[in-house]
Amino acid sequence: MTLPNVAYFSMEIAMDQSLSTYSGGLGFLAGSHMLSAGYLQMPMVGVTMLWSYGYYDQRIDHSGNVEVAYIRKYYDYLTDTGIVVDVDTFGEKVKVKAYRVEPELFGTCPVYLLTTDIDGNSDWAKSISHKLYDGNEKIRIAQETVLGVAGIRVLQAAGYNFDVVHMNEGHALPAAFELLRQYNGNLEEVKKRTVFTTHTPVAAGNEVHWVDTLLEGGFFAGASRETAIQLGGENFSLTVAALRMSRIANAVSQLHGLVANKMWEWVDGRCPIRAITNAVNLHYWQDQRMHGDKTLDQLLAAKREMKEELFKYVANVAGKRFDPDVLTITWARRFADYKRAWLILMDKDRINKLLEENKVQIIFAGKFHPDDVMGKEMFNKLLNRSHTLKNVVVLPGYELQLSGMLKRGTDVWLNTPLRPFEASGTSGMSANANGAIHLSIYDGWAVEGTFNGINGYTVEYPGLDDEMPWEERHWKDHECLMEIIENQIIPTYYNNKQEWARLMRQAIRTSEAYFNSDRMVIEYYNRLYAPIAHDDCSAGEKKKEMNITETPTFDAWTYSNIK
Repeated sequence: MTLPNVAYFSMEIAMDQSLSTYSGGLGFLAGSHMLSAGYLQMPMVGVTMLWSYGYYDQRIDHSGNVEVAYIRKYYDYLTDTGIVVDVDTFGEKVKVKAYRVEPELFGTCPVYLLTTDIDGNSDWAKSISHKLYDGNEKIRIAQETVLGVAGIRVLQAAGYNFDVVHMNEGHALPAAFELLRQYNGNLEEVKKRTVFTTHTPVAAGNEVHWVDTLLEGGFFAGASRETAIQLGGENFSLTVAALRMSRIANAVSQLHGLVANKMWEWVDGRCPIRAITNAVNLHYWQDQRMHGDKTLDQLLAAKREMKEELFKYVANVAGKRFDPDVLTITWARRFADYKRAWLILMDKDRINKLLEENKVQIIFAGKFHPDDVMGKEMFNKLLNRSHTLKNVVVLPGYELQLSGMLKRGTDVWLNTPLRPFEASGTSGMSANANGAIHLSIYDGWAVEGTFNGINGYTVEYPGLDDEMPWEERHWKDHECLMEIIENQIIPTYYNNKQEWARLMRQAIRTSEAYFNSDRMVIEYYNRLYAPIAHDDCSAGEKKKEMNITETPTFDAWTYSNIK
């Protein structure tokens, strides 16, 4: 089989700490996708934006609160392609210039970076590519228009003959509309070439804008208002339209596949949604001290060494000295309310006892959206509380380098989302690869990759999906979480080091065996880009041809209580 040429569109891609083209998990995942595509020599290119100020720089100000800062970035190692294309957005003809990340730079496939911050554009047009996820709605729409419409035009100007356009989230949807324009409104021709990944069931992650605002922004690449409404509604949903304009879509874990299919089952004319579980690039994320056939004692020694390296950084940034012989728990991810950074601290007396007795040390890190008042307030509350708590720190500036350091230097990687809102929670996979034990709510990838007492721990109890007030759910999750920490994790860590090392080894093996983006990219090719059972005949005919009557169902994956 000849593999199709794929163009992977993503608003953010994290390829290297030095290149500020990402905000968090979506970018980390896209970076792993690009790295594995490069490593496997797959026929793929990436398309993203070149952000003049990155996402934002996070630091602590003189009053002891978090500060959002924007610092202009300059790069001298990108290839100037010489390609400039025009895009119409909000009444302006905006010039878009393309740079390229060459494969030998970071080990990725080629990645095109788009910028409007060039001579010849107005100040407003230049600002389109200033800040990732700008809070101004018009700029945000213009960013998506540039990514999708200009991205297609840049690839064509570069002579890259793509067979498949992969929209990683709805941000890249204008790419499908640009194809619709080029195919004279023939939606079926667009569908043949377009696939889509949906990343979250959270409402804020499924963007909606009034159709006329998008029309002004050039989002539809010339398609009529009526066509746009037919695809995404008058209050236009990017996710709904993407499902209607794609041949096939995917969710990012097996559980998320069930959630997404239930969530979007009302959408007439939507494409099938398959589940392809996220993964991480082990060549990038895994420390070599954790790779290979290590003895249990070697794993313990390497972990202590990595903790000492992390704690030097902690002392320098936060002024607290952590002990490498004390169980260290890390919560590090985006500061969104449903991820519940505060869950482990709910019962002050209970957690304070463990902290005061030097049974645990806790590290928090992560970024919030700069316009997310609640996220910023949550960060500041935790930060200010950490100043008076023994063995607790909150670290600013959660980017690739710090993320890697935390995953290497922690004992327990904590994941506390409100089920079923965490589509994947991919960071725990790279933590596992470095011998950190995953302690997670039974959600996202943990459902299929974290096994109690074998390679980690999950928060499960009778009535897990019963309807109950959120406050009651928080306390129930907290109680179960603390029971696991107090009665399983702490005794094992301090009293049975060989068993702890065995857990570490199984976590590493699980990550290496399946949660590796080399596997993920191959699966994308086989199930999304060039489906093995596609085109020749319908799914029903294919089943008949292969003598399959029914698809087996497994009780372990039943999730009938999703509303």
